[in-house]
Formats: sequence, structure tokens, C-alpha cells
Amino acid sequence: MNISSIVLHVVPERLSEVRSALAAMPGVDIHAVVEAGKLVLTLEDSDTSSASETYVALHRVPGVFSVALVYQYSDDINEGQEKKA
Repeated sequence: MNISSIVLHVVPERLSEVRSALAAMPGVDIHAVVEAGKLVLTLEDSDTSSASETYVALHRVPGVFSVALVYQYSDDINEGQEKKA
């Protein structure tokens, strides 16, 4: 499991286009949008891609000029499993 928090800076005139592109990306959730061109996202591993692959893909979205990783959490435990002492 991998969860990351990201601040994305985009060209304000392309905000709508960027939001549409992000909505199509597995594991990406938009939590806040500032019309001046900032978005707050969380990024999680999905069934089809790792969080790191999606992070790299964020840099290729037209209109995005900065991707800032704010926080990252990683755990080797699969969902439904617990650590055994």
C-alpha cells in the first residue's frame, strides 16, 4: 500500500482540462482546487498502476507545470492482513 499527498500547480486557463485528465487516472483523488491553478491530491496504488507510475504521469499532463510531493506513506501489508508478532 502506498498513499501520497501532492500539490499540483497548473496553468489556470487549463484547470478544467487538467481536472478531467486527473479524473481518468486510477488512484487519483482531488481534494481541493484553487482557481488560481493549485490542486491538492491524494494518490494511491491501484489495480492497474503503481503510485510511482502515476506520479510520473502527472508530470506529462498538459497544463501541469509543477508536481510537489508533500507526504508519502508506504506499508508492505496487504489489505485484510495484520502484522503477526
